[in-house]
Amino acid sequence: MQLTLWTYEGPPHVGAMRIATSMRDVHYVLHAPQGDTYADLLFTMIERQDRRPPVTYTTFQARDLGGSTADLVKTAVAEAYERFKPKALLVGESCTAELIQDQSGSLACGMNLPIPVIPLELPSYSKKENWGAAETFYHVVRALLADQVPPPGTPRPARAEGRRPRANLLGPTVLGFRCRDDVQEIRRLLDLLGIDVNVTAPLGASPDDIRRLPEADFNIDLYPEVSRTTASWLQRNFGMPATRVIPMGVGATRDFIAEVAQLAGIDASAVLAAEQPGVAGFSSSLSRMPWYARSVDSTYLTGKRVFIFGDATHAIAAARIAKEEMGFTVVGLGTYSREFARDVRDAAKLYDVEALISDDYLEVEQAIGAAAPELVLGTQMERHIAKRLGVACAVISIPIHVQDVPARYSPVYGFEGANVIFDTWVHPLVMGLEEHLLQMFRDDFEFHDDAAASHLPAVARDARPAAAPDAVAAAEPVATAVATPEPVSAAAGEPTWSEDGERELKKIPFFVRGKAKRNTEAFAREHGLATITVETLYDAKAHYGR
Repeated sequence: MQLTLWTYEGPPHVGAMRIATSMRDVHYVLHAPQGDTYADLLFTMIERQDRRPPVTYTTFQARDLGGSTADLVKTAVAEAYERFKPKALLVGESCTAELIQDQSGSLACGMNLPIPVIPLELPSYSKKENWGAAETFYHVVRALLADQVPPPGTPRPARAEGRRPRANLLGPTVLGFRCRDDVQEIRRLLDLLGIDVNVTAPLGASPDDIRRLPEADFNIDLYPEVSRTTASWLQRNFGMPATRVIPMGVGATRDFIAEVAQLAGIDASAVLAAEQPGVAGFSSSLSRMPWYARSVDSTYLTGKRVFIFGDATHAIAAARIAKEEMGFTVVGLGTYSREFARDVRDAAKLYDVEALISDDYLEVEQAIGAAAPELVLGTQMERHIAKRLGVACAVISIPIHVQDVPARYSPVYGFEGANVIFDTWVHPLVMGLEEHLLQMFRDDFEFHDDAAASHLPAVARDARPAAAPDAVAAAEPVATAVATPEPVSAAAGEPTWSEDGERELKKIPFFVRGKAKRNTEAFAREHGLATITVETLYDAKAHYGR
């Protein structure tokens, strides 16, 4: 474990809480000390749920350690069953309780409750939240389907004649990234293809729904960090194939349609070829992203340098969109999901960059600074990092904060998700350009802060007469004070910036100003220049522009 200010993932018992909170008729008894109930806030504050998670804590205190904390477990389990009457009970330990070694899962199993009791052993000091979610979902599915597993080698029965294909949607959870809306978008897409959704799990599923998973013909692995283990187990034991393509972006959505059609044994050529608007409510033409990305207004985005970091699923998909559909240049790609490090490294090779596999936000910040991107796509941590570096940013992955759980319909999967992605990624760049223009013209005699609004003639008549440009510059120090840039600090032995050099540096758009400053200072050091002037700034620009 590492003591840190920020963390990309919580301990694995938080992942187990995500599974329990996502499901219906499931309760989780967590052996934990008083104070570990902080995890409730993740769901009520960030996810904005109208109910607290279905979790009962033993909440032992220091004075309880002198006696048998095992009795607290038994009491909590019995009371949770009597009060909530769940159809399945999860029992596990927090990272602190793990040190006591009470074996709470085994204690609960020995109580002979009339419902399935699923013990969770989640090593808190070697694994983290997403792994805990995946392991919990796997154990829930395995426990509830144990009596349905056919003997090895049993052929899977063919689909009944005339029945539409069925698929399970696996992986969406609460506190996931746009899972609620992604599920709705994929269900609409599958309905267009003539495929029914059998079960969506764990989000919204009950133990009874889990028992119906084998009734589907195949599984759609939407969020591999959570569902890949379960999808692999279902494939091995029930012969149910699973998808591998993540339908994020127009190109990937079309690949997803082709893959799903192949697994379902249907012809999707009409859907893939549909270009005219209004074909059953869906077609690639109804995603505005391809047109917007090719439009005149977007040409200035071509070649923008982008750094991508997040969970493996969204980071890999985002890199493909950035390169193939937005025309960006990928200058960094990484993940905190060490279980999927190989996938991210393989993807990074496609963009000729070295994958960053780390859960240390300081290392990520250093890598972003070195890459000098113009746009960062990441988690809420990268949002803070980008803000400090003065770089545009959009959130594409968990961990997230409340502003990344919109009340409106806002998927990132499917064709509509491609529209959302375009807006989310482009707006920070566009607003950055607008802010730069405002900075450029803030000293203009007509547009300075004290000038009356030109579109309000009544106000303009009442305002004092506008002075001539020279008079404004020489009169009150308002405009002059605004125009004076903040001093650019220099370390000992480093080249210093002249007043005109600082002023010219301030005219550079803020989202690339840091890169220009670093390049100019490096140019000055290389040429032995003690002072950086306007001429130095433009000489450095010409040097690095070759």
